[in-house]
Amino acid sequence: MENANIINAARLSVAPMMDWTDRHCRTLHRLMSREALLYTEMVTAPALVRGQAVHLLDHSVQEHPVALQLGGSDPEELALAARMGADAGYGEINLNCGCPSDRVQSGTFGAVLMRSPRLVADCVAAMRGAVDVEVTVKCRIGVDEQVPKDVLPVFLDHIRAAGCGRVIIHARKAWLKGLSPKENREVPPLDHDLVVEMKRVFPDMHISLNGGVVSLDQAVALLDRGIDGVMIGRAAYHAPYDILGAADKVIFGTGRAPQHATDVVRAMLPYIKAHLAGGGRVHQITRHMLGMFAGRPGARAWRRVLSTGAHRDGADEGLVLEALARVQEATCGA
Repeated sequence: MENANIINAARLSVAPMMDWTDRHCRTLHRLMSREALLYTEMVTAPALVRGQAVHLLDHSVQEHPVALQLGGSDPEELALAARMGADAGYGEINLNCGCPSDRVQSGTFGAVLMRSPRLVADCVAAMRGAVDVEVTVKCRIGVDEQVPKDVLPVFLDHIRAAGCGRVIIHARKAWLKGLSPKENREVPPLDHDLVVEMKRVFPDMHISLNGGVVSLDQAVALLDRGIDGVMIGRAAYHAPYDILGAADKVIFGTGRAPQHATDVVRAMLPYIKAHLAGGGRVHQITRHMLGMFAGRPGARAWRRVLSTGAHRDGADEGLVLEALARVQEATCGA
């Protein structure tokens, strides 16, 4: 049942994003969409297996459906990390073959693995042998001088043969030298058509497209072209209500009326209060909420109140109510 739920949820997912999609962010996102698939930040297999950093697996049942993304390139180590993730309750284990940062390359994982499809297949096979939940891959269309239309089918063929039935393809090449991670998300041209073509070539695989999707309308248009899922990254973080507020109705057809953004904010207050009671700081949560009113009256005042007040000693959920009052004042005066 969990696997069926995950596959349905993968129709729309929020991308794993380092320093962003932590458990506080995922809690906020889940309040807006009951259906969309959420991902953790990338967690490295060495951190879990050698460092025993099991706190990196912390999450709540309220976040489900949620997937764990792992980084690594050693099949045995990834298998152990995958088992730790499955034991922690994650419904999917995803292997990162798309991150281009120097730090990730130095560990011989991330986008550099696009050059080693046999190794990736070995990693997938080892992970699948260690867990009962689905093992998936997130990749690029190629790296550096590779020709995507030539190398991507070979890569997909290898991971499919290893038992990977679901893949998320970031529809850009990654340049391992010369571009920063930020530039690698923006400079290489998008090739949505190639991802759509891969669905035709590999009809038995569940293929999600990632990269350059900034609205639900665009997601629907891509789904209508035959791909199985759409993954949205920065747009879902910077303007979460625009993407997730109506996602259940528009993408999943549940008929559930979207909450107002102010309702979502108020629903976060008990969570913030509990976090503070456990010794946390309010900015650890509010930093993920800055885009809640993006493009709406009061958005600037909302961001200003949270940004300037969240790091002050004694800041609590009252700061969020103060910021919300500024939004309501602006809305009434609009």
